[in-house]
Amino acid sequence: MSLSGKVILITGASKGIGKATALRVAGEGASIVINYLSDESSAQVLVKEIGEDRALAVQADASNLDDLDRLVEAAVAKFGRIDVLIPNAGILPMRDLEHTTEQDFDTTYSLMVKGPYFLAQKAAPHIPQGGRIIFISTGVTVVSNINPAYLLYASAKGAVEQMARIMAKDLARKGILVNAVAPGPTTTGLFLNGKSEQMVKMVAGLSPFNRIGEPNEIANVIAFMCGNDSSWISGQIVRVNGAMA
Repeated sequence: MSLSGKVILITGASKGIGKATALRVAGEGASIVINYLSDESSAQVLVKEIGEDRALAVQADASNLDDLDRLVEAAVAKFGRIDVLIPNAGILPMRDLEHTTEQDFDTTYSLMVKGPYFLAQKAAPHIPQGGRIIFISTGVTVVSNINPAYLLYASAKGAVEQMARIMAKDLARKGILVNAVAPGPTTTGLFLNGKSEQMVKMVAGLSPFNRIGEPNEIANVIAFMCGNDSSWISGQIVRVNGAMA
């Protein structure tokens, strides 16, 4: 698979699945717009690793519409277009109904629903026919024995899945494919933060493979969704969870 000549914009790309994806698609020849919120050093290390001719780091709050305008403008100014948009930035609030505040709700939905929605709107005019929008969801939207503390997170990701499903029908008129990739538990800082070794082993035990996924395994699927071999996949939620659900 070659992504040579493709321009791929990834939010939250300085760490975790976003970083793994940036490195994976850059390895296939793509040029990358690396969005980050606060970790400039990690973003700049990625730029140097990929090469300044094929990588651009842009600081922007992925929940702020003015910042999203600036992000899209920076991408187009350097590379002329956006072939693939991957709204990846996210947080993992552990809030059940009783313990969710209005601020929790607004912060979560602004970053994980409003941000991707309007980033897609702003980027779409710059995405050529055959381009892609790849949202990032989660396996917890379909797990029946989910902990109630995932309520706020799962509800936001449920909205993301509906965006992918229906936006695919809307943007088909422009020849743009829209999908979502939904990872199961993955060894990112976002997932591991605050979890004991015992808790991680317990989660791993829920998989028939008795392990948790790695960021590069998710990145491999995202890279496939960026390429020509996925040209008849749109409006789908691609679950990458090692048969955990």
